[in-house]
Amino acid sequence: MVSYKLSDEQREIRDWVHDFAEREIRPVAHEYDEKEEFPWPIVKKAAEIGLYSHEFLGQTFQDESGIMPAIVAEELTWGCAGIALAIQGTGLPVAAIFGQGTPEQISTWIPACYGSAKEPALGAFCATEADAGSDVGAYKTSATKKNGDWVLNGEKVFITNGGIADVHVVVASVDRSLAGRGQASFVVPKGTPGLSQGKKEKKMGIRASHTATVILNEVTVPSDCLLGGEEKLEAKLARAREGHSTGRTNVAMKTFESTRPIVGAQALGIARAAYEFALQYAKERKQFGHPIIENQAIAFKLADMAMNIEAARGLIWRALWESRNGGEFKKAEGSMAKLFAGEVAVKVTEDAIQICGGYGYIRDFPVEKWHRDAKIYTLFEGTSEIQRLVISRTIAAA
Repeated sequence: MVSYKLSDEQREIRDWVHDFAEREIRPVAHEYDEKEEFPWPIVKKAAEIGLYSHEFLGQTFQDESGIMPAIVAEELTWGCAGIALAIQGTGLPVAAIFGQGTPEQISTWIPACYGSAKEPALGAFCATEADAGSDVGAYKTSATKKNGDWVLNGEKVFITNGGIADVHVVVASVDRSLAGRGQASFVVPKGTPGLSQGKKEKKMGIRASHTATVILNEVTVPSDCLLGGEEKLEAKLARAREGHSTGRTNVAMKTFESTRPIVGAQALGIARAAYEFALQYAKERKQFGHPIIENQAIAFKLADMAMNIEAARGLIWRALWESRNGGEFKKAEGSMAKLFAGEVAVKVTEDAIQICGGYGYIRDFPVEKWHRDAKIYTLFEGTSEIQRLVISRTIAAA
């Protein structure tokens, strides 16, 4: 049964994360946005209380309804999207390890992505390349077998935690002739010779999140760093060479597909923050002797904002419930959730600026930051155009 009534445990965790976002994240959000620095003190505080840990991640993903990860993501980004990504960015490589790794790899590398409460670590998922963003089958980063090890060469761009992570999960081509079907994922531990950070990006939004180029120059890792193992890879390549299907998605898309509703929940948190601020402003701001919320133009705008936020949350929760109970998105539910929530976040934050007028445009008010942060949710982990492509192909094949 699907229910929108949260359990006692779900409410307790939601309130706990919200309290952390309100006390620890919001007071420093503007500062880290201005400095464009990774918020290590906040990540360490999250680790100290157990919010940033593989145990807490496991607890949220064991939730029977499937929605707990989205609840956590929404509350964190309500605080600040950039700082939230500093805390949650490790979830993407963890999803790749969990979805593709052997039991031994899962038990080894997922804890390594988080480190300990005293010394937290980071993970990075390295997929996108300069000439291959949405076209994941065009990745040029190569993985070549040499003396029993794997040697990786290439360059990845726009990587969250890129270069500063303790564990990099790298998508590389094993057989270029097979395009996306000839790719595999490799774990590259911190300190591996040949892995280095290139350019750190200066971004429009989510500035507290570290985004950089990752350079791989003759990076050599042992065979047990190949996610899934040699036997599984050889079987997949053999099927591909014989012309058989290797599955609906390649290794990169499989990871992105599993995280799309949670990315949508991040966008939702930004939208909710902007809506709440605009609503309170409209109740307090007086023009011509009355609060501006009494003006129909403002009231209707707020009504649309509230409606779209609730609709986005419904799509996100439904997608996660379907994934939990069905194992995969058969109707492109993940893409629907991410697409709608991302575009809602952009529209709601824009409307919040409009409601606040000139104050909404200046950096003393947080709404302009929320608008800058929201835009990335129509771009990363699959642009809005790619999500529409996924949805259209799915309904066409139905």
